[in-house]
Amino acid sequence: MSAIPACPVCSMENTYPDGENYVCADCGHEFPQVAASTEEDSRIVRDANGTVLADGDSVVLIKDLKVKGSSITLKQGSKVKSIRLVGDGDHEVDCKLDEGKFMLKACFLKKV
Repeated sequence: MSAIPACPVCSMENTYPDGENYVCADCGHEFPQVAASTEEDSRIVRDANGTVLADGDSVVLIKDLKVKGSSITLKQGSKVKSIRLVGDGDHEVDCKLDEGKFMLKACFLKKV
């Protein structure tokens, strides 16, 4: 059995490598040898110490954070359980604290 995949357009197995692409000899379709990774797959979120974060991790705030438009201050050392990583915007972490729900930057967090 060949390690070269079948054509995604016509499903024929008559494909061959050509540079960085595979080419189907039957229909002429070209497709990349390396599957294009999605932005979410390639996005790696790291905490203040460089440790990779994942959904469901527990983290601790490394400094006091003032919440814009409010008199609330999130205190250093506050533990956040079950974080959720989000891909849009500059705030990578969605979490829930006693004060409410917040979007935080990972550079202010440390994995527990």
